[in-house]
Amino acid sequence: MDNLDWTQSIFEMIDLRSFSNLWYWIALAVMWSSASHWILGVPFDMVQRAGRYGGQAEIDLSDMVRINTNRIFYVVKYTGTWLTGITMALLTGLALLGWYYDVEFAQAVFLLMAPMSIVGALNVWTGSKIRNRGAEGEDLRRLMGQHRFMTQGLGVISIFVTAMWGMYQNLLVVGPLGG
Repeated sequence: MDNLDWTQSIFEMIDLRSFSNLWYWIALAVMWSSASHWILGVPFDMVQRAGRYGGQAEIDLSDMVRINTNRIFYVVKYTGTWLTGITMALLTGLALLGWYYDVEFAQAVFLLMAPMSIVGALNVWTGSKIRNRGAEGEDLRRLMGQHRFMTQGLGVISIFVTAMWGMYQNLLVVGPLGG
């Protein structure tokens, strides 16, 4: 029986060829599942419960949305410009490394981060709509539902693009007949 080289096993598990790595696809699925469940930091079942039962559930939803939108706008107020600049610089660096220098790991991280930065901007946009309208009750639940729908749509597009690019990369490396 051959001895298994443990370092080889570790490097195979954290392989930088991301698109052929199961962990990358698990991370992608978990990321989008979480993003579509946690709307503005509020679990979507809380929105559904508020619509179903009203009363205290409605008050809890309003309080959670108010707290989380205040947190978002605190960050935007004090670090928004810097955060945007750093995010754009990081995304630009990843795009250059990924597509100009052909670093697959950078492509994979870019395909995770770019859509999530759009979700971050969507959080600010929805939060400002909620704040400006003073949304509560049905209006708040509708805005939260629209936000979730847009996040899920972005997730579907992102997963599709990532899967197509990942399959293309795997076919380039392995070849169409596996060898």
